[in-house]
Amino acid sequence: MSTCDQAGPRRVVIVGYGMAGARLAEDLRARDPRGERVSVTVLGGEPHLAYNRILLSGVVAGTMSRRSVHLHEESWAERNDVDLRTGTAVTTIDRAARTVTLGDGSQVGYDALVLATGSRAWIPPTEGLLTDDGELAPGVVAFRTLDDCERILAQARAGAPVAVLGGGVLGLEAARGLAGRGSNVTVVHPVGHLMERQLDPGAGGVLAKALTEHGIEFALGKLATRYLPGDGLKLDDGSHLPADLVVVSAGVRAETGLAEAAGLDVDQGIVVDDSLRTSDQRIYAIGDVAQHPGAPSGLVQPAWEQSGVLADLLTGADTSSRYRGTSVITRLKARGIDLSAVGDVHPEIGSDEDEVVCLTDARRGRYAKVVLRDDRVRGAILLGFPDAAATVAHHYDNGTPAPSDRLAFLLGRALPDEAAPAENPATMPGAVTVCKCNNVTKASLVDAWRSGARSTAGLAEATRATTGCGGCRSVVEGIATWLASTD
Repeated sequence: MSTCDQAGPRRVVIVGYGMAGARLAEDLRARDPRGERVSVTVLGGEPHLAYNRILLSGVVAGTMSRRSVHLHEESWAERNDVDLRTGTAVTTIDRAARTVTLGDGSQVGYDALVLATGSRAWIPPTEGLLTDDGELAPGVVAFRTLDDCERILAQARAGAPVAVLGGGVLGLEAARGLAGRGSNVTVVHPVGHLMERQLDPGAGGVLAKALTEHGIEFALGKLATRYLPGDGLKLDDGSHLPADLVVVSAGVRAETGLAEAAGLDVDQGIVVDDSLRTSDQRIYAIGDVAQHPGAPSGLVQPAWEQSGVLADLLTGADTSSRYRGTSVITRLKARGIDLSAVGDVHPEIGSDEDEVVCLTDARRGRYAKVVLRDDRVRGAILLGFPDAAATVAHHYDNGTPAPSDRLAFLLGRALPDEAAPAENPATMPGAVTVCKCNNVTKASLVDAWRSGARSTAGLAEATRATTGCGGCRSVVEGIATWLASTD
């Protein structure tokens, strides 16, 4: 008799205890609290509890402790009947026997296997960054894990030069945190402007100027060609950049080795369909390691949406559930900088369909741009305009027509009858998504409040709102204040 025909709950094994794997375990138990339909085993390679990778820049900056970014308490697994094994490497998958082999030689059987192995930091081919045995050279640290934060803080010294390789979101967050600790930070980025995936050159330029005022210098459009420990970097223009420490945040690569060895279809990641299934119908993949045409890479929000879909399917809570893709809002979490970017901010060349409204105020570190098509927001950049961010994001998420006064819309000052209702909790519809990271609506927050969550912290614990990127905290606080006033 095959394992799937045996009596008892379906055995779900999750390989990976990062944000995706941890969320899936939670979602499975939320749909099956007593474990009647699925047993859950989580195998995590790192030795500690899952943590919120989005908040690692706060650890580097010193605004958050290591413990404060943990997603679970020590007792979480036992309380939720989850077989959690940390510090556990999975070496092979036997698809025929439906088992995974662990580093100690033991095996775990599965009926459904979920690969949530995430991604690893990509190390650019700069001479000297790696030793002959493939390890990072002395004075070089990747910025990817909680342990990486500890290594960075152990080596960074106030007043000492630090080079950050990579001008994307994580690189800039690391740079801002280190600058705030007194390090002399220079960001080396091969593209001519920062965050080129999310920003246009104008916004990238204003962002660089704003970060310069926080003590960060930039070497844009340049490559590091050689690293000498204790000396620094040689750049491709022949210049020399002193660096006691080099922090690498130049991108990630999906951890597909286990899947490749098992013969699954792999491209840039593990190829999955709308049910998150791989080429083996009993094996699924979610998060950074999963390759789906509608999932932006390197972001946590798709992983959490995928987790909800897969939990529906594995528990039978909703067998019609499918993952159709994610529209992502990118926020830079750097102290003193308020930046949000959504959608495609690059209008089609020569197109008469795209309408672009743009405002540049470089002296004050502000830049706003919205790209519209058929009166709908197609993309937007809001740097230094926090009042507009929630309104523009609401229109983008819901596909509602933008207000006719485009400039007021861009500045967050649209007329009340035209603006998104996100700013006033009393008039905000219950269906409005307040926390996009966790798909929490106003109605969910109201229900949680009425069930006893009588504070912002309580609402966060009950619904997960504010526990993602944190960009919705002010709105959640406003809703909590409004609810308190109506009691």
